[in-house]
Amino acid sequence: MPHHSRLSTLVLDCKVDDLQASLEFWSAALGKPITDADQDGDGRYAELRTDADEPVILLQKVDHESRVHLDIEADDVDAEADRLEKLGARKVAFVKRWWVMEAPSGHRFCVVRQQRKPFGPHLNRWE
Repeated sequence: MPHHSRLSTLVLDCKVDDLQASLEFWSAALGKPITDADQDGDGRYAELRTDADEPVILLQKVDHESRVHLDIEADDVDAEADRLEKLGARKVAFVKRWWVMEAPSGHRFCVVRQQRKPFGPHLNRWE
């Protein structure tokens, strides 16, 4: 059964005690206003405003070293993770509603459920 996916989110993983200073820095650095300073009410996720044809920019408070990773959104998370695994990626862990993956190059990324509706103009269709 076909499914769809696209680049969804650039995630700034921040190893900090409080995300606010990082959020203010990246907002000013990228010229993107803060949309949501506390997405889930736990101080772990914050978002900058982007246009519908741009990737989401999400800041995430983490325990590992700071880095940037990307999310690929899909209307079938498992089918997309399986497709990427066949290309050489490795499934690391299933967390809540998404797959943490590792590319053959060692880069971590996530396969997440669809983040915006409509899916948008930069959509891939996979058979």
